[in-house]
Amino acid sequence: MNSFTTKRPVSFTPRQMFDLVADVEKYPEFLPLCEALTIRKRSKDDKGRDVLVADMECGYKSIRERFTSRVTLDAEHQHILVEYIDGPFRRLENNWRFVATPKGCEVQFQIAYEFKSRMLQLLVGGLFDKAFRKFAEAFEQRAVRVYGSRSKTDDVTDLMPEAVPSTAQ
Repeated sequence: MNSFTTKRPVSFTPRQMFDLVADVEKYPEFLPLCEALTIRKRSKDDKGRDVLVADMECGYKSIRERFTSRVTLDAEHQHILVEYIDGPFRRLENNWRFVATPKGCEVQFQIAYEFKSRMLQLLVGGLFDKAFRKFAEAFEQRAVRVYGSRSKTDDVTDLMPEAVPSTAQ
């Protein structure tokens, strides 16, 4: 099982960052490896949270894979949970949390995944690892484009993100 966790301070509000990550239909415009994304279904769960079922197509050169996931958007708690439904993975789950700080918020991103095919893991596993490491940064860059230049607390976003990659077999 491959996993990656990062915590990244940014000078945007938790709600701004939540909204960027929740806007999944825009992912093909800026997210590494995301070639296409289609929302299959929108609904509310028993707690009133928005739930999306989405197909994402990831690609690099001649390799293309499509997978389906359930995305639970918990705006009240600034949490987004992505759960795997179908595709090339044995398991895929990622979490986003947005925690208020005096200078903006801390974006917490965690992902764990395992491909069904050992061959696919060998072919694209390293590429996925590199892409996942760039996800939080891609959203921060998107925030600058959507909300404007960084605030006067730029020094917060220039800090080295704390990252803890791991691979458990």
